[in-house]
Amino acid sequence: MLSVPISAWLDRHGIHYGWVVVFVTFLVLLITAGAMGLPGALILPLGKEFGWDTAQISGPLALRLLLFGLMAPFSAALIERYGVRRIVLSAIALLTVGLALSLVMTQLWQLVLFWGLMTGVGSGLTALVFAAIVANRWFKSHRGLVLGMLSASSATGQLVFLPLAAWLVDHVGWRAALIPSIGALVLMALLVFLFMRDRPSDLGLRPFGETGPLAEPVAAPTGNAFGRAFAIFFEAATTKPAFWILFGTFFICGLSTNGLIQTHLIPFCHDFGMPPVEAASVLAMMGVFDLVGTIASGWLSDRLDNRWLLFWYYGLRGLSLLYLPSSAFTFYGLSLFAMFYGLDWLATVPPTAKLTRSVMGAEKAGVTFGWIFAGHQIGAATAALGAGISRASLSTYLPAFYTAGAACLVAAIFSVLINRRLRKPMLVEAPAQ
Repeated sequence: MLSVPISAWLDRHGIHYGWVVVFVTFLVLLITAGAMGLPGALILPLGKEFGWDTAQISGPLALRLLLFGLMAPFSAALIERYGVRRIVLSAIALLTVGLALSLVMTQLWQLVLFWGLMTGVGSGLTALVFAAIVANRWFKSHRGLVLGMLSASSATGQLVFLPLAAWLVDHVGWRAALIPSIGALVLMALLVFLFMRDRPSDLGLRPFGETGPLAEPVAAPTGNAFGRAFAIFFEAATTKPAFWILFGTFFICGLSTNGLIQTHLIPFCHDFGMPPVEAASVLAMMGVFDLVGTIASGWLSDRLDNRWLLFWYYGLRGLSLLYLPSSAFTFYGLSLFAMFYGLDWLATVPPTAKLTRSVMGAEKAGVTFGWIFAGHQIGAATAALGAGISRASLSTYLPAFYTAGAACLVAAIFSVLINRRLRKPMLVEAPAQ
């Protein structure tokens, strides 16, 4: 493996190997999220080729989003039990096989199996919990900034590849749109194998910014990983009221982002006469603004009251969704929406993760955030399926978009109800586990 000599070389030049881990993690999240975002450009061509309506296609996509979230707490427990590299490689393998098999699908049940089950489980193993674990283990200082960067890569990956996918759909066919993601996933597997390590102690390093004595290598937890995930859930659910506020607000976050916008914005715009490639370009623009907004959110989460950050993020997102139907669906009108909405697409992640750590402590923060992220994806699945049903039964997406906008305003209010003693970043933190 290359990590040992590279770590030694970087150390001689004053560079911590944690930044290499962040870079690899950034690319993995970018590419896997890009694969997850592809179906948003494929709803129309799948319906045209196979005769499936929007509600039928939305079902497997909702299952994919649901599994993406429900796997998160178990992903955290599995990573702690078996290590980052093994779990991430397993996830990439599932995603690659699921996408490759979908090239030859002809039946709706195959869409459920390949895009719903396999990509749902595979992407769930590399969900945002993976980013939180990397940030907590490898960084003592700049933890919020790192988490913002990694969260941004996930959200940006879901959006920035859509124009290419839409172009390939128009000029070659929907199957061609899957090929770049399959090739990129194979490359990511090689990078993870060569460069990813579980903890700084594996290389004889402290977390970045840690000045205390070098920690001993941490033994993997023994026992059933799934049992530990459920035990932490019951502890949080029964003793920490803030857990349910974070779970509920993150449910609304998923409801108003990848479940609705990522999945249905392209066909929504098509209903108002905008071509798919132009609509996909709007989504890509959101991805660019999200990269800026989420990294900035990570920086702010290290310095400001995270409850009030969530208040502003959810409030502004709700207003932007309520504005969307009034945008006239011109490219310029949607560009304004893309800028405003894109800046806080996943800006909620760093403050939510920081508050989770404050509520549960460093040792249980990863698994607890996994359960909160499950709430995010339950909301996403609800929006993906509900918006599809709205379009199929009412011939319009408008009720789904107005409902999501109103829900964001509710989330903004609940965000400030979290216990006031958690309002500032913890100045003294326990070592990451």
